[in-house]
Amino acid sequence: MKTNPGRFFEDYRLGETIRHATPRTVTTGDVALYTALYGPRFAVQSSDAFARALGLPQSPLDDLLTFHVVFGKTVPDISLNAVANLGYAEGGFRRPVYPGETLSTVSEVIGLKESSNRQTGVVYVRSVGSDANGETVLSYCRWVLVRKRDPQAQIGEEHVPNLAKVVDPNDLAGALPPLDVSAYDSDLAGSPHRFGDYAKGERIDHVDGMTVEEAEHQIATRLFQNTAKVHFDNHAAKDTRFGRRLIYGGHVISLARALSFNGLANAFALAGINAGRHVAPLFAGDTVYAWSEVLDTADIGRADVGLLRLRTVATKNQPCGAYPDRQGEGYDPAVILDLDYWAFMPK
Repeated sequence: MKTNPGRFFEDYRLGETIRHATPRTVTTGDVALYTALYGPRFAVQSSDAFARALGLPQSPLDDLLTFHVVFGKTVPDISLNAVANLGYAEGGFRRPVYPGETLSTVSEVIGLKESSNRQTGVVYVRSVGSDANGETVLSYCRWVLVRKRDPQAQIGEEHVPNLAKVVDPNDLAGALPPLDVSAYDSDLAGSPHRFGDYAKGERIDHVDGMTVEEAEHQIATRLFQNTAKVHFDNHAAKDTRFGRRLIYGGHVISLARALSFNGLANAFALAGINAGRHVAPLFAGDTVYAWSEVLDTADIGRADVGLLRLRTVATKNQPCGAYPDRQGEGYDPAVILDLDYWAFMPK
């Protein structure tokens, strides 16, 4: 058999390493298409002149474009037969990535847990994205609910990893080179608010909404070479409990991040992902809104930038003026994403 039907839960082994195909050179064309799909407006990633004034060689890729390319490499081996991508932890963006860089990904299976119904199981992996020289640009953990090929298949060693709830901000401090923030033009960046203007507990309604079109999410998922069947095969999807294709969860993350510009315009670079959960599915035709909470601030011993720990919550078809959130053991029905991350902010 020369085709790849994808792995099922019983095909994974604890501790195995998976080297993913295929390396991907990311170009300015990818950057332009990413901008067309999501509309991010962060100045450092939008303007070479702005980035060079700070001391960078040119505009780096949006950090989530890097994330999606690294993530997309893993899909044929990790989540081709996934029911759902469940969560993220221990993410770290290790350095800026520039157009022309070639990215590849390797994953280690760090946990396996069969579901009680024996129809599925959760696969935990740590994925590392590297450049052409083998230097790490991004690492993160995620866990995925994967179908079993045979419900009666016996499973080998099981283990649920103990993952950190928060990435130590001091471990992320070196992800950016030193910047000349005296040249950081707040007018051109779109906001006067810097690191010292945000306080723990502050909540920000990002106000704007963005409706997801069918063509957009299909183009986006193909852009990242994400081959998960649940995003593409509408004929097969009609037999699922939703009866239609699901929007790639990363699509929601990028939409929420782009919407967060209105209120967090100077949170120009991601540093780490502490936790993330896709609370509910999104479908074409739904409109995404978002709000953020400042969970913490971290002075990481740099004169140029500090880190904000942000929690961004995305909703579908419900504006966020009332900050829809958890409700007891569950969530407000409108909530689709709950993401906890560190972002750099100039001082």
